[in-house]
Amino acid sequence: MGMTRWLICIIASIGFAFDIYELLMLPLIIKPVIASLSAPLVQELIAGGMAPADAAQLWAPGGAEYVKWARILFFVPAIAGGIFGLLGGYLTDHLGRRRVLTFSILLYAFAAFAAGAFAQTLPQLLFFRCLVFIGVCVEFVAAVAWLAEIFTEPKQREKVLGYTQAFSSIGGLLVALANYYAATYASSFPAIHGGHEAWRYTLISGVIPAIPLILIRPFLPESPSWAKKKASGQLKRPSVRELFSPELARTTIVTTLIFAASYGIAFGAIQQLPQILSWPRGHVELKAIGDAAEAAAKTQAVEEAKAKGQPEPPAPLLTKIGKQAGGNASDKVTSTVTKWQEVGGLVGRVIFALLAVWIVSRRAMLRLFLIPAMIFVPFFFWWVSGSLDKEGTLGLIKWGIFLAGLLTVAQFSFWGNYIPLVFPVHLRGTGESFAANIGGRILGTAAAFITITLSAGQPVAAMAKNGAIVAGVYALIGVILSFWLPEPKEEHLDEH
Repeated sequence: MGMTRWLICIIASIGFAFDIYELLMLPLIIKPVIASLSAPLVQELIAGGMAPADAAQLWAPGGAEYVKWARILFFVPAIAGGIFGLLGGYLTDHLGRRRVLTFSILLYAFAAFAAGAFAQTLPQLLFFRCLVFIGVCVEFVAAVAWLAEIFTEPKQREKVLGYTQAFSSIGGLLVALANYYAATYASSFPAIHGGHEAWRYTLISGVIPAIPLILIRPFLPESPSWAKKKASGQLKRPSVRELFSPELARTTIVTTLIFAASYGIAFGAIQQLPQILSWPRGHVELKAIGDAAEAAAKTQAVEEAKAKGQPEPPAPLLTKIGKQAGGNASDKVTSTVTKWQEVGGLVGRVIFALLAVWIVSRRAMLRLFLIPAMIFVPFFFWWVSGSLDKEGTLGLIKWGIFLAGLLTVAQFSFWGNYIPLVFPVHLRGTGESFAANIGGRILGTAAAFITITLSAGQPVAAMAKNGAIVAGVYALIGVILSFWLPEPKEEHLDEH
């Protein structure tokens, strides 16, 4: 392909990888994040006269304040990403693919770094997560349009889009590894705000994609088809209204809603698994690991104080040390489960990339993954709800989430390959942005809001059941609507 095209594939792969890297941080870290940043609020409630147990229960998983902030952290950044991502799609069509791609990656990388390094309250963390989502939502649209217009030969285009998007699952695997190593070696990293909390180091690692981008950026070309139309004055002004013209209305509406269905399966159920399993209210094996780590950390703190001739640490400090150690130990195990999910997603993306070249019908290609997901994901999460208190089931959960990830994540690659083929050049970024951001990021991510809301105040097993129901409904809607999914038109393909 030549050095330039390889550089294009490299930077697109990095962008796709860290898109998912940034998004999947939250399910991994939400429990310790809320526990850490809510601690001052709990103390304020106690100082105001509330019983310590009642104040702690408000912010414990399932408590009223925990549920409120979990919903906010999942859904508000998605809304921000969807709204500003739609604007990003317009800018992609107006300013060019390469320029918008570059700035979107820099935005989400440095916002993730700031979230870990500077956030001391939940509203501050929310602000930085909104910036992360905005960058991610814009980057996906710009990257897909850029690749589709640079690689014009149909089979090569399918392969490039398929294999570069497979790096999204590499990103999910990397964030699980990053969280695992952050939890393992947190005590050896520099202290941040007086502590060694694994979630902060995980967030900070999100700055990594900015480094190769800064080095490679000067060698990246603009999309030839966009640049040609721009230079000749033939590039029409992008318009959201045109997406709902008689020619494109069906494409826009159906694509947006099925895109939402794919995301709804992921966020309604799969992305809630870390919370479902997490210590101290989840799987019995993780609870035992967390309890053992908490007790060991308290004992070690007491022994270290005695060895130095110092008095035993006060009870609140011992509790903090124990909770942090127990949470980190639980997070290590949870991250290994997430690795299985992401490996499954990677396998799904690779299978999709191999089949995309040979299966002509886009409807058939989507149903190949969507229909099995509609059956398996609800069944699996319903089974999980009854397996949390049973020893020896964690291994089966890993295999189950592997298959759930394979069937669901492959659908995301489908959309990256399909959407550029059904919108004309001057609307490609806007159309992709509407489907991906309004459909996937807002309507799809709303599944997390629904699952968490339905689970408020209930035992953790109820979250697994609710996730099964929500994912099943989203998937069923997607399968029904797939009968109206338009096949790509030749005039749009010719514009490449």
